[in-house]
Amino acid sequence: MIRSMTAFASAESETAHGTLGIELRSVNHRYLELSPRLPDDLRTFEPQLRETLAARLARGKVDVTIRLKQAATRASALVLDDELVARLADAAQALSGRFPALRVDFTTVLNWPGVLRDQGADAEGLRAAAITLLDQVLGDFIATREREGERLAGFLRDRLAGIEAIVASVREHLPDVRAAARARLEQRLAEIKQPVDPGRIEQELVLQLQRLDVDEELDRLSSHIAEARRIFGLKEAVGRRLDFLMQEFNREANTLGSKAADPRTTKAAVELKVLIEQMREQVQNLE
Repeated sequence: MIRSMTAFASAESETAHGTLGIELRSVNHRYLELSPRLPDDLRTFEPQLRETLAARLARGKVDVTIRLKQAATRASALVLDDELVARLADAAQALSGRFPALRVDFTTVLNWPGVLRDQGADAEGLRAAAITLLDQVLGDFIATREREGERLAGFLRDRLAGIEAIVASVREHLPDVRAAARARLEQRLAEIKQPVDPGRIEQELVLQLQRLDVDEELDRLSSHIAEARRIFGLKEAVGRRLDFLMQEFNREANTLGSKAADPRTTKAAVELKVLIEQMREQVQNLE
């Protein structure tokens, strides 16, 4: 399935814990790289978050932001984590000799992650709400990737049709190229005053035609075109496959250009390389 690696999606929901918001955004990347930012109340949710995203995404640098704005009217008891505060105090005491001017106020300590716990928070309920919202946002996110991927697929199919037309054109004028090569050789031989062995003439002609023969390159290009169309129909991420295939396309276009024996073949090789490069640039955006 052709999907873009760039996308954005976000959503919010009102829960018993306050306003929960999730935002997903991604850009191109060789592999799947997840960068989650979660509130303290959902830190234990990170492994499941990573597992969920990895199961449905193949590539891209994905930034995940989860926000929780607690309701002002929700009454709950705040509990001080005495053990954590004690460890912070020991660390401050150990560093006091090295930083004698350092002062930490009361609110800074309270804002340290984990110092205050919401005794009334329903961790499982909040986790369940996050799972539900993540599923919604991820669905929108993938749909955006697919819409952009379909647009890119149209672009790629157009360029592929252009490559196919060029290959057909080169095949069409190959007999003319061979006939011209034979005529040039016969003309040179006619200018030679001494008798020439007919067997030698035929051997030289065969060698000339072998050097100009591009049937193999055209056959491989046709094979690559068919493979690209097959890949377009796969139900999986296709970016890496198409990226490799673009290298093969380019190799055959280069060889075709090096064997070009007339202006039409040279022009065809240049046009092929332009189309292949346009495809390669867009393939870099695919998942």
